[in-house]
Amino acid sequence: MSAKILASTENMPYDEWLEHRKKGIGGSDASVICGINRYKSPMELWLEKTGKIPYQEAGESAYWGTQLEALVRAEFTKRTGINVNTVKQLLQSNKYPFMLADLDGICEHPDYGKCIFEAKTASAYKADEWENAVPDEYMLQIQHYMAVTGYNGAYIAVLIGGNTFKWRFVERDEELISIIIKLESDFWEHLCTMTPPPLDGSDASAEFIAKRFPSCTPQSRISLPDTASDLLLQYDEACKQLEAATEKKQKAENLLKQMLGENESGISGNKVIVWKTVTQERLDSKTLKAEHPALYQKYTAKTSYRRFSIKTAV
Repeated sequence: MSAKILASTENMPYDEWLEHRKKGIGGSDASVICGINRYKSPMELWLEKTGKIPYQEAGESAYWGTQLEALVRAEFTKRTGINVNTVKQLLQSNKYPFMLADLDGICEHPDYGKCIFEAKTASAYKADEWENAVPDEYMLQIQHYMAVTGYNGAYIAVLIGGNTFKWRFVERDEELISIIIKLESDFWEHLCTMTPPPLDGSDASAEFIAKRFPSCTPQSRISLPDTASDLLLQYDEACKQLEAATEKKQKAENLLKQMLGENESGISGNKVIVWKTVTQERLDSKTLKAEHPALYQKYTAKTSYRRFSIKTAV
């Protein structure tokens, strides 16, 4: 194994485990850094690892994935006859110390020797993603682990929808590993220098830029670089696409509502369309201001933000 033991994870408190995660890049970070993760952006990961925002709490799916790990491991052994040894250690690459691995297990392959074992659970809605391949985010994760350990293969087993079990063997992919190492190395440099990665279209990037420049100097104006013209074209095109998509969505919604009429819900295939009456109580601030101006003023809080807009220069 081309890795050393950074820490034992046996009985390690969750908060301590999170602190160790900040010391490097783990397998679950690989898909984020490579830009294909559906739930987290590189900017958000950078903010987490630099301590600027707290780590996202593990949701129900992640919780049950951890709870069912032993079951998936046992079922894999039952079906294949391959024993899996659990690894309660956080590993660190000798060649690339910023690369970490927290493995679900290690097993043997008759031709490839020691291999990684990774256990997963998946919703039935994601069954198609496992039909003929390993989902991209998990492929990056196990290739990251092979980069850390030096192993040449990995078994990945998954329980889908609580009633479908699959497993696959994945060979080491040197070309993919070299890409992962390059992107993770660049990201690690951003962490070491406390320099944020390039902005993207995520909410985390929007929040970062809003906090970085919370206010402006009134009446100030600058000439933007030439690259701004390309961004303006992108912005205009996106606005047109969004407007068209919004109109298309609203038309479909209107026609579905017409079909429902006075009914609260309707069924089409495996979809349930609901259009129900919702009653809410809201403060009538206009009346409060007119009839009790002092009280209105007392409980009115002033907030400020920067409003973004694009218009034709005069």
